[in-house]
Amino acid sequence: QVQLVESGGGLVQAGGSLRLSCGASGRTLNPYAMGWFRQGPGKEREFVAAIRWRGGSTYYADSVKGRFTISRDYAKNTVYLQMNSLKPEDTAVYYCASDTHMRWGPVALSVPDYDYWGQGTQVTVSS
Repeated sequence: QVQLVESGGGLVQAGGSLRLSCGASGRTLNPYAMGWFRQGPGKEREFVAAIRWRGGSTYYADSVKGRFTISRDYAKNTVYLQMNSLKPEDTAVYYCASDTHMRWGPVALSVPDYDYWGQGTQVTVSS
C-alpha cells in the first residue's frame, strides 16, 4: 500500500511562487506516472501536471503551461510541483496521485486513471 503525503501549500500573493512536494511511504514509488491535480471551490477535480516515472516525460494543463514545472527525485521517492507566476485562479486544494497500472504509451491525464491519492494541500493566491 502506497501512502502519499503532500506538503508546501500556503498563502501567497499573485505573482509569487510555491513548491509542492509529494512523498511516498509504505513502499518505494514505481508507478507508471505521477500526477498533480487540483480542486477549486465548487469545482471538479482537474488535471494539472503529470510525469512518466521512468523517462521523465512531462505533461501540463494549458492553464499552467509555462508557469508550473513537475519533477521527480528517485532517491528521495518524491515528486515536486514548482508553481511560479501564481494567479488567484490557481487557488485550490492540490492533490498528488500515482498511476500504478500497467500501461504503455501516453501518460493518463484523468482522475479515474490514478489509483493512489494524497490528502491534499491548500494553495491560496491572493490578488
